[in-house]
Amino acid sequence: MLDTSSMNIAASGLTANQLWLNVIANNIANANTTRTPQGGPYRREIVNFAPASQNASFQNVLGATMGTGDGGVQVTSITQDTSPLKSVYDPSSPDAVNGYVQMPNVDIATEMVDMVTASRAYQANATAFDAAKEMDLDALSIGK
Repeated sequence: MLDTSSMNIAASGLTANQLWLNVIANNIANANTTRTPQGGPYRREIVNFAPASQNASFQNVLGATMGTGDGGVQVTSITQDTSPLKSVYDPSSPDAVNGYVQMPNVDIATEMVDMVTASRAYQANATAFDAAKEMDLDALSIGK
């Protein structure tokens, strides 16, 4: 019998990091959006992760470490960043109030750092998945 728990853990990381990359891309795409359907400027979104197993008993932690328990990561929520919005002087903008426009709280440099982090995490999970798959294939070939 093959142990697929390590592949499931890596797959959960792939799924979570793909969603994180999508949220980062959405943040970058809306870096200059001053009017949203909800009203006001766009607010940066943040992805919140948690262990896939909410039961942190010793047995589950040990099982996940040994590759026999459940494990992995899941996205628990996507929340809006509550940091202050930027004010830019642009009296020609239709969204200006007293000459100032409220701009999104998206910092492109922060988004790029997050994108590199999420991309590297995705690559690490893909490598772990491939390694687990190769070990399972090698284990199958031993019985031949």
